[in-house]
Amino acid sequence: MAARSLASLTLSFGLVNIPVKLYSATETSGTVRFNLLAKDGSRLRQQYVSDQDGKVVERADMVKGYEFEKDRFVLFTSEELKALDEAANHVIDIVAFVPEKSVDPIYYDKAYFLAPDKRGGKPYALLAEAMRESGRCALARWTWKGKQYVVQVRTAEDGLVLQQLLYAEEVRSLKDLGIEHVDVTRGELTLALQLIDQIARDEYDPTEFKDEEKQRVLKAIDEKIAGKQVVASAHAEAAPSGQVIDLMDALRASLGHKPGKAAPETAAPAPVAELKERKAARRAPKAEEPVAAPARATRARK
Repeated sequence: MAARSLASLTLSFGLVNIPVKLYSATETSGTVRFNLLAKDGSRLRQQYVSDQDGKVVERADMVKGYEFEKDRFVLFTSEELKALDEAANHVIDIVAFVPEKSVDPIYYDKAYFLAPDKRGGKPYALLAEAMRESGRCALARWTWKGKQYVVQVRTAEDGLVLQQLLYAEEVRSLKDLGIEHVDVTRGELTLALQLIDQIARDEYDPTEFKDEEKQRVLKAIDEKIAGKQVVASAHAEAAPSGQVIDLMDALRASLGHKPGKAAPETAAPAPVAELKERKAARRAPKAEEPVAAPARATRARK
């Protein structure tokens, strides 16, 4: 199935405007989600009630509030909040080109792909090649869904990635943890380097790692559908040992001991798409139930 673009944008720097299309770089359809149900399997409705009189508050009567003191709020209507939203302009406005390695990955947030739109192929390819050769990435401002973001535009494979970045105040510093400086000996460092070299690889292969917890859940879902009893997982988390081990002894013992490869899967879980199709076939058509807005309130008491 061809990827669907999220938006048509313009990548702009100086007098150059490159038409691009925005695509999600991550996949969420495979996420296993459970619904909260009553014990008889029926769906639940969520209601919000007032702390003051215990009455149900309808959505039309809800507002949002900011708690500036304990139990004291300033209230905003949806119209007032909408007026504060940044106006969308569909432009990724490049303000600087910096060395790509100067952007610490700790600032990385959500990632998107950028692909050339109509008549954008040549300038898109030129910008990508220029950044690739210079070793630099672009920093830009971007407004999306009412919010302004600082983003990084960088090269990846044969295209460009739009990487949302966190603001400085959103990222903590290791300095805040007060980590004690400890000296290490040359012998300890030599052994540690040998251990690193023993299991070193030239590159990261993401396909090597599987979401084992997700596979267990999907397998359990299939067993439930088939009417089988779900058996608890046999593996248990190892308890921390109270034994104090000499660092040099531990390093020496680790040398020559390579971590084993993952055991082959005994049963492949059903694809998420198949599970969704089966769920859709079993589910009778029902009216869509309202989803409660994230407000400060309590649920109705039974």
